[in-house]
Amino acid sequence: MDFEEYAAKPLLAAAGIAVPDSALATTPDAAADVAARIGPCVVKAQVPTGKRGKAGGIKLAATPDEARAAAEAIIGMTIGIHTVEKVLVEAQVDIGTEYYAAVMNDQASKGPLIMFSTEGGMDIEEVAADHPDKLVRLTVDIRKGVTGAAIDAMLAPRGLGDRQAATSAALEKLYQVYAENDGELVEINPLVVTGAGDIVALDCKFTLEDSGAARHGELREKAAPEKLTALEEQAQAAGLKYIDLDGDVGILANGAGLTMTTMDMVRYYGGQPANFLEIGGEAYTLGKPALELVMANRKIKSLLVNFCGAFARTDVMAEGIVNAWLELKPDLPVFFSIHGTGDVEAVAMVRDRLGMEPYDKMDDAVKAAVAAAK
Repeated sequence: MDFEEYAAKPLLAAAGIAVPDSALATTPDAAADVAARIGPCVVKAQVPTGKRGKAGGIKLAATPDEARAAAEAIIGMTIGIHTVEKVLVEAQVDIGTEYYAAVMNDQASKGPLIMFSTEGGMDIEEVAADHPDKLVRLTVDIRKGVTGAAIDAMLAPRGLGDRQAATSAALEKLYQVYAENDGELVEINPLVVTGAGDIVALDCKFTLEDSGAARHGELREKAAPEKLTALEEQAQAAGLKYIDLDGDVGILANGAGLTMTTMDMVRYYGGQPANFLEIGGEAYTLGKPALELVMANRKIKSLLVNFCGAFARTDVMAEGIVNAWLELKPDLPVFFSIHGTGDVEAVAMVRDRLGMEPYDKMDDAVKAAVAAAK
């Protein structure tokens, strides 16, 4: 779950990280009213995506009239796939130095990763590519947490001088925000040192780990609405996990892990997956809605059905798809790979009722589906 800046910054403030005075506005007049109270300000589009400044979604305003004009220009514009419906009107800050700071889930270490750079204000991908020596990382044992001493050691080579103590404290508080709120990512870009020497967060991106969302009911309600395609909305209503992608090989598998593996194999053999669609767990009963989703996706040129049973029986899952296929009669080449518990019965069912022969090897089924899509 992603959070827009106005909803993420209160998490920083609660942990003791300074943020500028600000207020949310949904109309140009409301933006002017906020500017009249706080003085020279920045008017920022509130959407759950980056590169707002490059898109024209961040504007400086010295007066209430300028704030109104900025809000008029920003509200209604499109940034990425999002239409701007509100702006954050925030007091301007005397910026001395800009840093980058983040805590995120790290696949390599399978734990939290603290990142810091003296090249704040830039895209972190650019920093990593152009100035790798200016991006430092600290892996954290989530069972033990992080200490100020470990952060100090990470920052020592950066030459922060008398700013190191305050920067280290801010990073320790940032980790607190990440840990206490089940974060997947909490990022400040830029974290600035003001002309007076204060550390202030001028932006904040926060992503709540989906598996921890149930523990944070009040926080969860402030998440940005998920932007769904028509098919994703249809899948959600049916109780299916489905994500639209740009390719032409449809995928239907049981379990998220197998589905992602299947997607990777499609790419490996030169194809592009058209979707993520898994019918594991109770969703095995939803063979017909799952097949209807695939048929409704006009990009799909072939379908790959990949079942691998452990506790789940592949013959039960296959029966749902076979019944749906006979009822819906799709005009679509389909390729089956079935292995695991119940696979003898499942293969026989597909062969006898559909007249199709499942592949002995998953690789062969994938290659056939990719070739058919081409």
